[in-house]
Amino acid sequence: MSIFAKNNNEEGAKMKKIIIFMVLVLTIMLTAKEVEYKPFILALQETGNIDSIALKTKAKLIKNGFEIAGEYSPYAGSKIIIVTNDELKNLAGKSKYGGFGVAQRVSLTELNGTVQVGYTNPIYMFHAYQMKGNIKPIFENLKKTLGFIKEYGPDDGLEAEDIEDYHYKIMMPYFDDFVELEEYDTYEQAISIVEKGLKAKAGGTSKVYRIDIPGKKVSVFGVSLSVGEGSDKFVMEEIDFKKIRSTAHLPYEMMVIDNEVIALHAKFRIAINFPDLSMMGSHSFMGIMGAPGDIEDALEMVAKGGKE
Repeated sequence: MSIFAKNNNEEGAKMKKIIIFMVLVLTIMLTAKEVEYKPFILALQETGNIDSIALKTKAKLIKNGFEIAGEYSPYAGSKIIIVTNDELKNLAGKSKYGGFGVAQRVSLTELNGTVQVGYTNPIYMFHAYQMKGNIKPIFENLKKTLGFIKEYGPDDGLEAEDIEDYHYKIMMPYFDDFVELEEYDTYEQAISIVEKGLKAKAGGTSKVYRIDIPGKKVSVFGVSLSVGEGSDKFVMEEIDFKKIRSTAHLPYEMMVIDNEVIALHAKFRIAINFPDLSMMGSHSFMGIMGAPGDIEDALEMVAKGGKE
């Protein structure tokens, strides 16, 4: 064999290896799938009294370093426990609007003789509220504390990038399309008037919790709603219909940041937890068409101290 022919064979072999390598890389790139997340995590299902299970759940949370910020029962057969800790407060302070993610919501729902215990997925909420830092220790702690069966909510999860840039449809609000409820001269004045509005149960509201972000003029309030189409019961009866309930969607938040009082747009706040909810038909956004306006009106009344 001539040297020329030998060189051609070697070059051909090299080229073949390069082509195979490129095909393999391309195949991996095409088949690789980003991790997808869902809004809620099912921790366990057990028979028993919901009040007793709630007491056990709270004890486990406290034992593992969580602070119970508040709790309530929005309707029969449901309990929601709001938790936070120093790690969550620290993460919330790392971004301007991270306060919306300062709490995690733990839910207990009685259905067909079984109590479902679930909680908000910290990783999903971290991306939804565009927070900064490392949320995984919180996720691992909740998983260890309460258990983990599966993530749930929509049939298909969302990738981190899609959660961070989420809006339900064109012309629908994004995370940072906040509702500006009221503005005051100081943070202290804003806090005082919001507390006054909640004490007066303005617009059919009740205070579930308040969490202050250390070192910041930021406070987050959890608010239950009991009147009109924005009420917790009305909304959830329409949209929370699957076998595993998404009770931990509640309650809604309002935030005092410096001298302003803001809230997430209800169309975003509902859709981010129910991204596969249909626009029309039974169990759809059409069925709660009046809810966003009623929610905003109630929170605005709170922000104004109970004044219309």
